[in-house]
Amino acid sequence: MAPDARTRAGGDEVEEQLTLVPPPAGARRRRRPSPPADRAPADRDPVAQVVIDTPLPHLDRVFEYVVPHDLADAAQPGVRVRVRMAGRQHDGFVVARAAEADHPGRLSPVLRVVGAEPVLTADVLAAARAVADHYGGTLADVLRLAVPPRHARAESAEPPPAEEPAGPAAPPSAGQPLGAWSAFPAGPALLRRLAAGESPVAAWTALPAQTPGTDWPDAVAEAVAATRSGGRGAVVVVPDRRDVDRVLAAVSAAVGEQDCVALTADLGPEARYRAFLRLLRGHTRVAVGTRAAAWAPVRDLGLLVCWDDGDDLHQEPRAPYPHVREVLRLRAVQEGAGLLVGGLARSVPLQAWVATGLAADVVPGRSAVRAAAPSVLVAGEGRQEDRDPAARTARIPSLAWRALRDGLEEGPVLVQVSRQGYVVALACQECRTPVRCPRCAGPVGVPATGTTPVCRWCGLPPAEETRCRACGSGRLRAIGVGERRTAEELGRAFPGVRVLTSGGASVVATVEDTPMVVVATPGAEPWAPGGYRAAALLDGWQLLDRASLDAAVEALRRWSAAAAMVRPAPREGPGRVVLCGVPPHAQVPAVEALVRWDPVWLAARELADRVELGLPPVRRHVLLRGAPAGVKEFADRLEELGHVPLGGVRATGPEEFVAVLGEGRAGSLPADVRAVRAALSARRSDDQVRAVLDPLEGPR
Repeated sequence: MAPDARTRAGGDEVEEQLTLVPPPAGARRRRRPSPPADRAPADRDPVAQVVIDTPLPHLDRVFEYVVPHDLADAAQPGVRVRVRMAGRQHDGFVVARAAEADHPGRLSPVLRVVGAEPVLTADVLAAARAVADHYGGTLADVLRLAVPPRHARAESAEPPPAEEPAGPAAPPSAGQPLGAWSAFPAGPALLRRLAAGESPVAAWTALPAQTPGTDWPDAVAEAVAATRSGGRGAVVVVPDRRDVDRVLAAVSAAVGEQDCVALTADLGPEARYRAFLRLLRGHTRVAVGTRAAAWAPVRDLGLLVCWDDGDDLHQEPRAPYPHVREVLRLRAVQEGAGLLVGGLARSVPLQAWVATGLAADVVPGRSAVRAAAPSVLVAGEGRQEDRDPAARTARIPSLAWRALRDGLEEGPVLVQVSRQGYVVALACQECRTPVRCPRCAGPVGVPATGTTPVCRWCGLPPAEETRCRACGSGRLRAIGVGERRTAEELGRAFPGVRVLTSGGASVVATVEDTPMVVVATPGAEPWAPGGYRAAALLDGWQLLDRASLDAAVEALRRWSAAAAMVRPAPREGPGRVVLCGVPPHAQVPAVEALVRWDPVWLAARELADRVELGLPPVRRHVLLRGAPAGVKEFADRLEELGHVPLGGVRATGPEEFVAVLGEGRAGSLPADVRAVRAALSARRSDDQVRAVLDPLEGPR
């Protein structure tokens, strides 16, 4: 190892790995050189309050260090610094400077300043503290999400901070039509309030199948333009990169290409840090991106937008596991900005905001919905079985075949399949018992045509001949078919027609307006600028039968996303959407909501049931996952603090247990989770427990 390896970025991780290996007997441990003793403290405000980047919950507080005279000008609030704690060097942020210290003892000095750029603004710091408190996490974990890693070359390449912030965009003329907001009764008032510098909070339900110029990206662009006309900035967060490209094009056309920047995690370290610096230094006032853009340091923030808040891509997979919807809400409160949360469907937490008066309901008129929504038909409903006996049981009934065939006469058609792969599950042909792997009990499937069955968990073929463990039969049938097998079947059914698949690692962004069959998994449907002529939503039961509290709402969201791409048409002929594999819509609220195109009705119905039962989002929950002893101790401590165990502690693997607890007293769960984590951390417990508040999915 090079002599200076510990002083470079990431040196702490190297040292921690080295300390795990005991030195050989008789070896002398090399000590780091101490800082010069004659470094006098700064003449003014010599005390720096520092937040240290450490994963230990019991160290989640501000520490005081003395600022040496030679770092007095550089160690300003917001900059990165290097400090020593417990004999090791740690990164941190200066959050304030003070004339006197609260600590009565001797203070350690700040070792060095890692870049003089104040990358942590006061507004972002306040929002990060609020997010950490809301999710029972630590400030260091949230700051790791909010501030990207430093890139020195990007700092030197970008121009210096602007003396004066960028001026407002040109206000729209008085006679200019509203465009995308014309179908919303509350749309004009929303834009007027944003342009006037106010901070409205709105729950927006977008219209389906809109032409370019009136689609949801254009509605977002109009809201951003109204905000910029008042001299304020905006942040727009969407689920994936394909949405970023669409929204960025619309916003650039509305406010100017030089005034907006894309901010996504897949840009790469240098490009992402350059975009971050452009916003921080005031050269750009609008950020459009994925989850990483929720913390964009926009000056004079006036509007925060979250599109499709029900998408699981908005859930951060790293501690403290915040959701973009809540991050933006807390930022809006801290910075006095407006908040617009929209989508084609309506999530239950967002409906709870409307019910409690936190957000205003911005929905289109029913006449506009009837004109825009496609005709949705449920396979097997009514008298269809008289003409097609297999209308309810067939995976692709004749009604769906006819809709696809008629749609192909004019343009592309869409087929939504709920699973990826080829054959994802097998079962016995005689007794329908699922085939499981004898090693790990995982589902057995076929990865591609002509291949042998393998386990989808361990990836190995069964150790013995695949036979039913219940009746011994060797005849198997497919019970779960993915998009690749579906594409093969459709290719044989429509010879001479191009079949395109989109899903998994091969997601297609757009398709041409020519006849073709597009087979896609939920969330991977390509955008068709001219609109699909028909769509078939297959295997609806697989979405409705998911082991999730939000199964019905999530199924409607995925169906709506695909159906909204079908352009409106008369009730007879091309333009139909056929939902397959579900009971008649009068028996299933999610299906009824799709047929009526009324997502707000389903969200309100779900919210009413949860209010009665005390389920999220009415009552907060925490999911504990980890080693058996650690989960049990964590759950016992929370139970002692008054929180309610739901189902007890149970095993999900050989060395993993889970537990779910409901909040005993409103507002107390995050603080109690944080206190228990800190107590276990201070005791240096070896049993690591992952505590997730408001989990999207419960334990399986």
